[in-house]
Amino acid sequence: MQHVRASVILLLALYVGILSGCGYLPSSKFAREVLGDKVSTQVIISAIDPQNTVSIKDAVDMAVIKSFQTSLSDRAHSTTHLVITLKNVIYTPMQYDTNGYVTGYRTVIYLHITSTHEGIVKQYDVSGNYDFSIEANAIISDQIRFEAIQNGATKAISSFVAKVSAQGARATKAK
Repeated sequence: MQHVRASVILLLALYVGILSGCGYLPSSKFAREVLGDKVSTQVIISAIDPQNTVSIKDAVDMAVIKSFQTSLSDRAHSTTHLVITLKNVIYTPMQYDTNGYVTGYRTVIYLHITSTHEGIVKQYDVSGNYDFSIEANAIISDQIRFEAIQNGATKAISSFVAKVSAQGARATKAK
């Protein structure tokens, strides 16, 4: 019985030692190291899709707050300023019914992001996609377009977060 107890204590100690020594840090920490604590955003009105620029601005702001775990700020008080430009929105038919009518689409959003942090300007091209269904022989409504662009933009911002987090992780590792 004493050997079992000693084995359990040893396993528990190893388990705790492994978890505490793994060095796990959330990606938001690495992103904050690159971007700082206060981020401001500016979405350039798109000649391609001016109606949805507001939805992209909302998606960007929500993604910045959620992904970077940081606060939005006005440009004068921010440590990083992001300028987001909608480059393109593509709708591709992905699914058809038995009569050949389109019932599913994929929306791909292409964004160009310029990040300015402490006088250093970096450029990023990111994309995000979103799949959605419609009724056979129906048109894509403005509401569906809005949701598709918003969800695609959120995924594009997540791609940007991943790129920035990777930069932060490499910088931390190099120290």
